[in-house]
Amino acid sequence: MESLLANISSSSTAEPLLSLFNSHQTNCNTWDQEWGTTNLHRLAHLDMQLYQDFYTVWVFLMVRSNVFNCLMLVVGVVLNSLALYVFCGASAHSSASVVYTINLAVADLLVALSLPARIALYHSGGSCVACSYVHTFSYFVNMYCSILFLTSICIDRYLAVVHASSTLHRWRTIGAARCVSATVWFIAVVVTYSFQVKRHTKNTASSCMVLPALFYLTILEFLLPLLAVVVFTLRVTCFLSSSHSGMPHQSRVRRTRAIRLLATVLVVFTVCFTPFHVRQVLVYFQFRVTGEAPGQGARDVLAYHITVTLSSLNSCLDPVVYCFVTDSFKRMWRTRRRGGREEDGEVGFTSVSKAAGLHTEKKTMYVGS
Repeated sequence: MESLLANISSSSTAEPLLSLFNSHQTNCNTWDQEWGTTNLHRLAHLDMQLYQDFYTVWVFLMVRSNVFNCLMLVVGVVLNSLALYVFCGASAHSSASVVYTINLAVADLLVALSLPARIALYHSGGSCVACSYVHTFSYFVNMYCSILFLTSICIDRYLAVVHASSTLHRWRTIGAARCVSATVWFIAVVVTYSFQVKRHTKNTASSCMVLPALFYLTILEFLLPLLAVVVFTLRVTCFLSSSHSGMPHQSRVRRTRAIRLLATVLVVFTVCFTPFHVRQVLVYFQFRVTGEAPGQGARDVLAYHITVTLSSLNSCLDPVVYCFVTDSFKRMWRTRRRGGREEDGEVGFTSVSKAAGLHTEKKTMYVGS
């Protein structure tokens, strides 16, 4: 890898890969004249610039990334389609968690379906602008939908476990979940569209505002949801752990499984989405502090494409969580195979809303990812 990077650095041109990161206004204006007037047009041509300036990196990524993208495409489509088949047929078990999980599966499926555009982009040498448009727009929309739906599921678990008997529990209705889901899709589409189609003129400084826009987008659509996932996961874990000693053995086993599942969700959230957004923040502060244009070296190019691939990997990891860890999914799958007939005495996940021995309230809990 070191020899590859050395060869790339020596053979690359002097032009920067990401001209939009230049600190000088004249450079930004020149970039606008050469590449277009919208952020979407800029992001689309980054792949062409990669092909022109770092051809060795392009070949390296094309061979390895296309194999990985093909695997993610097959796995993501199969698992998310299976999840939609099971959950959409679970009308008898409809709940807020099911609504969020269905929308999460749709977002993950769309991420997987956008991968052919990325594969075609590699093979076209960056010249397929339409492929880049499709992948760039769908990537950001579906990534932030996945983030917000994971956050919604985590908050729903918090309300179901910690506030099972309080007035806050009324927010766990199917109608409320549908309104939240529609709002999530609306925010993700509008924010991504407004950012990527924003037009600039060469006589204004707005053409150099791409980095601040990406930074604020990172704060609003990643950092705040991440904090919410961490806080509510810790609250649920503390609540279940504090009630652990007085519970029956079966309930303790199920609560231990719930804690492990929430921890798994947090790990998937962190591994898939954190690298991309950490890179965004570092790029922003490097530009603000030093005024230097980042992303000019081969390592920066590789970091960008690796973090994008990790974000897309979430479309394969989410189905694994709720397909093979969640008991309710297994029960729904068996119900669908029997034509919708419920097994006698079979229940989902059990939660205790008060201390063991005082009051036990059994609820079906669909713990998604």
